[in-house]
Amino acid sequence: MTFPKNFLWGGATAANQIEGAYDVDGRGLSVMDITTAGSLHQRRQVTYRMPDGTTGKADSLPQGAEGAILPDEYYPNHVGIDFYHHYKEDIALFAQMGFKTFRMSISWSRIFPHGDEQEPNQAGLAFYHDVFNELHKYNIEPLVTISHYELPLYLEEHYDGWNNRKLIDFYAHFAQTVFEAYKDQVKYWLTFNEINTTIMFLDMKQGGATDADYQAAYQQLHYQYVASAKAVQIGHAINPDFQIGCMICGIVSYPLTPDPKDILQNRYNWEQNIFYSGDVQCFGEYPTYAKRLWDAHHVHLDITDEDLAELKKGTVDLYTFSYYMSSTVTTHTTDEKVGGNFSMGAKNPYLHYSEWQWADDPMGLQYYLEIIYDRYHLPIMVVENGLGAKDTVKADGTIHDPYRINYLKEHIQAMDQAIKDGVNLIGYTSWGCIDLVSAGTGQMSKRYGFIYVDRDDQGNGTLKRTPKDSFYWYQKVIQSNGADL
Repeated sequence: MTFPKNFLWGGATAANQIEGAYDVDGRGLSVMDITTAGSLHQRRQVTYRMPDGTTGKADSLPQGAEGAILPDEYYPNHVGIDFYHHYKEDIALFAQMGFKTFRMSISWSRIFPHGDEQEPNQAGLAFYHDVFNELHKYNIEPLVTISHYELPLYLEEHYDGWNNRKLIDFYAHFAQTVFEAYKDQVKYWLTFNEINTTIMFLDMKQGGATDADYQAAYQQLHYQYVASAKAVQIGHAINPDFQIGCMICGIVSYPLTPDPKDILQNRYNWEQNIFYSGDVQCFGEYPTYAKRLWDAHHVHLDITDEDLAELKKGTVDLYTFSYYMSSTVTTHTTDEKVGGNFSMGAKNPYLHYSEWQWADDPMGLQYYLEIIYDRYHLPIMVVENGLGAKDTVKADGTIHDPYRINYLKEHIQAMDQAIKDGVNLIGYTSWGCIDLVSAGTGQMSKRYGFIYVDRDDQGNGTLKRTPKDSFYWYQKVIQSNGADL
């Protein structure tokens, strides 16, 4: 194996999926706190109360509504896996596996309960100080996502979320606050998790996305790009040693047929869903094809000269991405379709699919790594990768998960090949290194972890942590720097 000597092996999580303690120590509500549980075929929804007192749930907050926690609904993120009260135990288990890095996020509403305050919540800052100290006790380097699918509910209700330019400065203030607080504890930062999904997921919208949907998505993205660029500049001013990255949802797509129409459609798919965000954050300017993307949906963006100057000055130091699966693109009609949790399109006859309809494609990871490194020449980290599956606890308490070991083994081999082919890959954090609440479905039964957490889809269980077979396998992988798979 060819993994570099100081390769950052570890695991990844997100605050809203693990922390729990949603109303503890001054934390404000986030949008995830009013989000219900779902399943493979049932979308998660947000619950609300209208000014006249009527309540309901929908895919997003209706105009004039306030988010509400309703008595007959189950909100899995309220408890998550209660990392807030178990972090010492969990970090000790990560250390036992040999983690060199741990990817986590900071809950915006734990630091600024409404999101628009000037003064931070000191109890929130203290919690992350304690977590980072605990990580450093075991020589584990924190890798911190500033915004991971989480927004203070107040900003959604009172400012219309990222549709409002004011959020750029609220985010920049949040970033500056955590940069200053943890400047000596954290070196690696990511500005927005899977920033490109704002556009990518429109392709999955039932009934199809409208031009108005695209207008909103491209505008939200623009404000986030500017916010990210400002954060990069602020971070580098506070500590020049900071390494600040973008984070892209890396779903590889292939043309289904050699029809030139499919080839071109696939190229356009990469441009819209993958390159658009990477190009702006890595090159600091909009690409030539951006106008074609905007014109296709009559998009007219609020962009100022000052915005463009910020983008130029705030390019990232690292390119990081998630990788779980690949997809196909075709202009032809086909009977073999994928329909599941954030997956769509025609089935690839050469690949196997998981219960959640995700294609198992390790070679797609090698392909993505080589394309991206050739494009940007920046250090790369794979910061999410893993297999969501149902695990069974045996009578003796053991959990055998050879399917997970096999999935991860093949993807680590693919990374090794990419490194041999010249890619500067510096780290790997498998997703959900400890079982957590699924972002897409809200389920606990869709498990990714090396560590089993006793909690079910209805919120029952003791929260007891138990290492699975994959725990001991990954321990060997890290000890051998990827040589012993």
